[in-house]
Amino acid sequence: MIMAALKQPSLVVALLVVALFVAPTSSTSRKNLQHHPCPTNEFRVMLRHVDSGKNLTKLERVQHGMKRGKSRLQRLNAMVLAASTAPESDQLEAPVHAGNGEYLMELAIGTPPLAYPAVLDTGSDLIWTQCKPCTRCYKQPTPIFDPKKSSSFSKVSCDSSLCSALPSSTCSDGCEYVYSYGDYSVTQGVLGTETFSFGKSKKKVSVHNIGFGCGEDNEGDGFEQASGLVGLGRGPLSLVSQLKEPRFSYCLTSIDDRKKSVLLLGSSAKVKDAKGVTTPLIKNPLQPSFYYLSLEGISVGDTRLAIEKSTFEVGNDGSGGAIIDSGTTITYIEEKAFDELKKEFVSQTKLPVDKTTSTGLDLCFSLPSDSTQVEIPKLIFHFSGGDLELPAENYVIGDSSLGVACLAMGASSGMSIFGNVQQQNILVNHDLEKDTISFIPTSCDEL
Repeated sequence: MIMAALKQPSLVVALLVVALFVAPTSSTSRKNLQHHPCPTNEFRVMLRHVDSGKNLTKLERVQHGMKRGKSRLQRLNAMVLAASTAPESDQLEAPVHAGNGEYLMELAIGTPPLAYPAVLDTGSDLIWTQCKPCTRCYKQPTPIFDPKKSSSFSKVSCDSSLCSALPSSTCSDGCEYVYSYGDYSVTQGVLGTETFSFGKSKKKVSVHNIGFGCGEDNEGDGFEQASGLVGLGRGPLSLVSQLKEPRFSYCLTSIDDRKKSVLLLGSSAKVKDAKGVTTPLIKNPLQPSFYYLSLEGISVGDTRLAIEKSTFEVGNDGSGGAIIDSGTTITYIEEKAFDELKKEFVSQTKLPVDKTTSTGLDLCFSLPSDSTQVEIPKLIFHFSGGDLELPAENYVIGDSSLGVACLAMGASSGMSIFGNVQQQNILVNHDLEKDTISFIPTSCDEL
């Protein structure tokens, strides 16, 4: 574990050496859909990390997440490249989406309701689950959904706005879809509407006529712990768009905390008189599902890094920019900017760089054997609208058994990604009416 206190000009991190610790889509726009259910008042859904319940150190959890996220990072960059190089006539049909994720949400589908643990993905839109008859399905933790046994299932017609919002569809026995995640993961089947239930017991909320993919042919890596996926992107197929909710929030507990994280929708997600940072969301016409941040720069300690202003801006070809993504474990910064960050971090950290221990992270330091305190530089992200200073445990991952403390960030060739380790114990509020996102330091296990 890590204990941190602010001591100018750096953070003093007390290391408890006896323990393992620290720290370490388609081009569619948001639009009204005729079938939309009435807005719900509010509901909350508990989230659990995909590695919850496993006997892993924090560093091991980060390593597992990085391994899962390597293909995701490649997919995200491939999406941008594909969209920026495709002929203009083909851009609306770009078939590559983010996929996978790090957090699972619990919900139920159908009448009677069937439990449905789903990957939460802020990087894509489609909601889907595996359905009978399955021509090709992966092993999942709950029974495969049978639409014939649900009294509330209905196929979506080919002329519906939901069907036209798909990146790829055909018309046969209803609206048939193919949704690819770019690493050969794919789901295809029939688009339908169903009743989805959220929460438990007295606080349970049921919402009718939610459009979703009833996947009869599904393959790929990263989905085995879930029975499908729930997209929370900015496009019209996502859950938040279909609910017509103007805002949603999530709050992620520490990656090594056994307590559950939470997703809040509707009035539950309202932020009142909270001290935090609010910044505009940027729109990228070639990647309209992603939440692009107004990131302007980064400081290490009191030194603002020499990063070109254009580094985090979205280019005319849709490249570059910085997105926030719940499904990517650590933050990835454009390569030149990350080199500057790493160089300054080494300069300000009074510890020898460890080049021999294999952790998968780009920068690690050797911990002293005769001291319980080391100084860690502050890390500040400068957004349009304010500065977000991260707590030390959100960017330094230490392991006393290995004798290292590592920077939980990496380099990206193109788009930058603000990952979920950096979002720990911060209420992340998306306001889709104002097109803003807010970061409010919060004890997520108390929400």
